[in-house]
Amino acid sequence: MSFREFLGNSGTVTRLRESIAAGRFPQAMILAGPKGAGKYTLALMLARALNCLEPTVTDGLPDYCGRCRNCERIGAAENLEERVAEAVEAREEMRDADKRETRILIQTHPDVLIVPPDPPQLQIKLGQVRQVIHVAWYRPPTEARRSIMIFTSSAFMKEAANSLLKVLEEPPEHASLILLAENPLELLPTMRSRAVIHRLGALAAAELEALLLERRPQLKREDRSLVARLAEGAVGRALTLDLNAYLLNRQNALVVLRTALKEPDYSQLFRMTDTYRAGAEGQEKTVSLLRALGGLLEDLLLVLAGTPQLVRNVDMTAELERMAQGLSVDWIDGAARAMAELERGMRRNLLRSLSLDAMAVSLGQR
Repeated sequence: MSFREFLGNSGTVTRLRESIAAGRFPQAMILAGPKGAGKYTLALMLARALNCLEPTVTDGLPDYCGRCRNCERIGAAENLEERVAEAVEAREEMRDADKRETRILIQTHPDVLIVPPDPPQLQIKLGQVRQVIHVAWYRPPTEARRSIMIFTSSAFMKEAANSLLKVLEEPPEHASLILLAENPLELLPTMRSRAVIHRLGALAAAELEALLLERRPQLKREDRSLVARLAEGAVGRALTLDLNAYLLNRQNALVVLRTALKEPDYSQLFRMTDTYRAGAEGQEKTVSLLRALGGLLEDLLLVLAGTPQLVRNVDMTAELERMAQGLSVDWIDGAARAMAELERGMRRNLLRSLSLDAMAVSLGQR
């Protein structure tokens, strides 16, 4: 592994490597970009480059060997979902009193601390930030040149965000904090003002299609085109998107839209929404449906704007054009608001099937 294997955004990667070469790597940095753009992958690459025991040079800039003890242990955190699942399982085996006080943290190297959103609320919590503050100020690196703390989400609880401000403003010289964010505006203005922002931009659909031809040759040509559009320029999303799962979620989202726009078939709607049960699995399923529904609404808006060539669901452009007939921008805006209201209801643990039913019926009455 080396920086040469990072796909896209060569300008941003070069600037960050130049900062390492000059000994001016930011002590507080926001790495922004769409989901799947490679923010976490790049953060781990930077952590290895800063702490590699046998550093190399490629293209005249610092790189890491990928083989030394530090590189291997930092790289062991690459599969973040797997590491988080292991940590959650370990927490579940604790006594109830200990479980309530334990927060999810990933640390495959003693001087690199990774902070994912803590389940089940999936937010960065106060206990996690307190641990970061303790590590930053009271535990100087023992096996690395620099301590690295990576927050993998911008979803901070209010008290957690406020607690992080001091260490962002005056981090110790031996530490760097890296905050990953799809949208930096989700972070407090006081957090953004204390950090350097580097952005990972989207790749063109044609570039992603070429990459998919090389990396996922089993995909048919029309499927490559669809995946490249759905990835919205994000390399990681293009390489990992489960097309069959997306198509199933999209089919359910179409049931909601057709119920609202055509002669309603409530029996089909009720059969579909009845499968959206409580629990973490039901929550994930509902989030996937809403994401697919949001994409369809955006495509309908593009059709109304006279730019159907920009739609992401390219395999159903003709149907989207038929559905858009008689629609207005106000209707789509109202549908987006209804989705947002349903998402707020999910956070209050409302019954998902009934909430989806109510949303579909309300859209038909607009």
